[in-house]
Amino acid sequence: MRLDAHQHFWSYDAAQYPWIPPGSPLHRSWLPDDLAALQKPLGFDGSIAVQARQVIEESDWLLGLADKHANVKGVVGWVDLRSDRVEVDLARLAKHPKFVGVRHVVQEEPDDNFMLGKEFQSGIAKLQAYGLTYDILIYPQQLAAAIRLAENFPQQPFVLDHIAKPMIKDGTVEPWKTQMRRLARLPNVHCKVSGMLTEADHQHWQPEQFRPYLDAVFAAFSPSRLMYGSDWPVCLFAATYEQSFRLVDDYARSLTPTERDGLFGANCQKFYFRR
Repeated sequence: MRLDAHQHFWSYDAAQYPWIPPGSPLHRSWLPDDLAALQKPLGFDGSIAVQARQVIEESDWLLGLADKHANVKGVVGWVDLRSDRVEVDLARLAKHPKFVGVRHVVQEEPDDNFMLGKEFQSGIAKLQAYGLTYDILIYPQQLAAAIRLAENFPQQPFVLDHIAKPMIKDGTVEPWKTQMRRLARLPNVHCKVSGMLTEADHQHWQPEQFRPYLDAVFAAFSPSRLMYGSDWPVCLFAATYEQSFRLVDDYARSLTPTERDGLFGANCQKFYFRR
């Protein structure tokens, strides 16, 4: 299958999505039929829907969409990993075959070491028993904590979202590149080639601006631990769904057929559907 490893859905409500600017392309509802119309011409079979709100109801809502739409292959939802009832929530959600992982919006946490907190790590420790993965959503200054987290749980499958959001607009590569190499040395960590466009100049980006970051990621993780994600509809800040795909597809022309199949679906399938 050709899979988009990272996208979002929402039924727009200003109170639920305060981060969406009025008048932007995101300022409306985006749902599975909208995505299917964009994916079909590019040969995609479906996607992984990732949480956009930090409430347990978000996980249930996404699973409801997955029940009704065959192109929603899996859901990375949200649970409060620091809660006393985290195991109850995980046990209930994990019964659904399309509930494949958990994510927390760590990039918005003021403490760069948020993921190293006792309560948070207690929640992470419970994921493996349910065959669940964890998506790491961070900024570069939080990479050190991500490395320690992955070291602390060597059997837990992790995937780094959006190549840790380096400052592409400014052309800054270090210390992000060095830390990415350190993170990639841990075999339990994969990486999504996603979310890059929103870190560039939304109006004036050029494909060559992404090459140093793509070179670094492919060298660090190798194609076998990378998966493509559009970050749709967030990518619409800077590009269409097709432009997001073409940016990575053009870069990946030099890969072998097996490596390309992995990047655009097989690696995602192996990573998320392990139960």
